[in-house]
Amino acid sequence: MSNRPLRFGLVGTGMVADFHAQAIQASDKAQLVAATDLNADALKAFTGKYDCDGEASLETLLKRKDIDVVNVLTPNATHAALGIKAAEAGKHCLVEKPPDMTLEKCDRLIAAFDRSGTTLAVCLNCRFRKALAPVKQALQEGRFGTLLAGDVMMKWYRPTDYYVPDTWRSSREHGAGVTVQQAFHYYDLLLYLMGPVARVWARMDTLGHPGVPVEDTTVALLDYANGARGVMVASTAMYPGSDLRIEINGTRGAAAMVGARLEMFAFEDARPEDGAALEIGADAGPTGAGGAAGFQYFEHQYLIEDLCDAIREGRDPRVTGREARKTLELALAMYASADTGRWIDLPAAS
Repeated sequence: MSNRPLRFGLVGTGMVADFHAQAIQASDKAQLVAATDLNADALKAFTGKYDCDGEASLETLLKRKDIDVVNVLTPNATHAALGIKAAEAGKHCLVEKPPDMTLEKCDRLIAAFDRSGTTLAVCLNCRFRKALAPVKQALQEGRFGTLLAGDVMMKWYRPTDYYVPDTWRSSREHGAGVTVQQAFHYYDLLLYLMGPVARVWARMDTLGHPGVPVEDTTVALLDYANGARGVMVASTAMYPGSDLRIEINGTRGAAAMVGARLEMFAFEDARPEDGAALEIGADAGPTGAGGAAGFQYFEHQYLIEDLCDAIREGRDPRVTGREARKTLELALAMYASADTGRWIDLPAAS
């Protein structure tokens, strides 16, 4: 493959497409070529804004030889079906999170790319948050000692009209609700940092959006396979919204990330360089607490550039379909627990 930028086509031009387009245009490894959307007016506005071609259908976009990678940015329950079409067309693919809304559909998506030999990545862009790097390294070096707890607090706010414009935003079947639409990124980070969850208990409620038929608040208890415990609180009902907090505690160390910056990074074996970690992400900007578009595109750019490098180097991207499947399995276990009132064991029986 030449050193030219990889050429991207976007499927769906809703809100998240702006972040993908900005990330692609900011990178010298990628080029935005075209987009498609069922809404002709939305497509025209998007292509005018980003100076790219518009295609009337996914089929015509996939026939283009000048597109290397397809980004699937449509409602959550459509991801696998559209991603499979990209694989069958011989395209590489970046699918927005979650990879779909059932494990069966996710498995079909993964299998399609195994057959095609092209590359699948899932947009869990928060894994590229720079403040996570020293935490991950400290975990790998054993500086936390025995892990005791991995917790996430996501007390965000969305007004009721957030749920109104698109009907899928009010449908659990189509991937709405705080558990999968907002919090998915953050219990994914717990899995990335803490390792697998052995069992989960969850409760889901609609506290701040009367009449909206999906949960706006989830509380979950996590038992990790390594013996540690965890708590997740995720909500879009908490006006005016406060920044995400992820905290890791062990017998010999602790770390806390608030938004995109480290607030705590303390160990028994204190090192001179530890103080520098607390400066990471200090100027990162908003991270979504108060509004659906209230975050930056930089983490999308890092993920897209990793995908480009993975394609060129013939390696897996950092966030594969199989990695995202683990997070989807935890999400579905939370729903099963909330529906039954029971603890749910993981991994699920195949």
